[in-house]
Amino acid sequence: MSALERAMIRARTDRARVVFPEMHDPRIAEAVARMQAEGICTPVPLADTNDALVAVLVKARGMKQAVARRMLSRPLYRAAAMVAAGAADAMLAGAVNPSKKVIEAAQISIGLADGVALPSSFFLMRFPDGRELIFADCALNVAPDAAALTEIARASETTGKALLGQARVALLSFSTGASGVGDSVDKVRAAAAATGFVGPVQGDAALNPAVAALKGLGQGDGLGRGDGLGRGDANVLVFPDLDAGNIAYKLAQELAGAQAIGPVLQGFRKPVCDLSRGATVADIIAATAVTLALA
Repeated sequence: MSALERAMIRARTDRARVVFPEMHDPRIAEAVARMQAEGICTPVPLADTNDALVAVLVKARGMKQAVARRMLSRPLYRAAAMVAAGAADAMLAGAVNPSKKVIEAAQISIGLADGVALPSSFFLMRFPDGRELIFADCALNVAPDAAALTEIARASETTGKALLGQARVALLSFSTGASGVGDSVDKVRAAAAATGFVGPVQGDAALNPAVAALKGLGQGDGLGRGDGLGRGDANVLVFPDLDAGNIAYKLAQELAGAQAIGPVLQGFRKPVCDLSRGATVADIIAATAVTLALA
């Protein structure tokens, strides 16, 4: 059973309440109607500004009530405040609004989970041959340093376990091990050392056992994990920067026919999905189920 199929089953069981602040978009409206009919979630109408939502912003950010009410005049902030207040279990947006606005609303109203210093994002990539991989971060952090890569990798491990059952994380680079030098390799190496994940490692060595063996993964070079993982079997790929991640997922879509579900945000107290503005109705339905699987 695929990760998406498992997510769909769980969604139909939980029937979580989801707020969609972009219902004016025909794709969102059609997807919501289908999900309600199929029992995937319980759509929650966008609430009017009320005292409970104002209290969320006053408590979370210490802002004055008048400022909170002005902020809540924006649908994204009102939807995020509904999640924070417990009036909805999750929020999906981004089909119309840019990522920056969706993330700002989530950060201000919902906030980050305990112990998380940096939000990030992932795509669940589904390939025609049946493979499913997590790609991170492909939508949010432009030029993460070693500390940020560490946060992204740890959040992605949690995501991988939730969706794929097991997370085999590889921190990607143009270099495998000590074969290359430079700032970009150094930051990946530092993040790998901090997390214990495989890296720095090239994409082919992360995914192909034969290439991994040729490059010595798992043979005492510090790149293979003690549990036997990291020998060309990665299912969670962490990219060194947003250029690499965004280019990779779009190439996988266009050249390999992969379905990219997301981007789903990681690190927030409650589930939030920042949809691609090119999302289809099928993408929106799949992203909803995947987002709820992380609840």
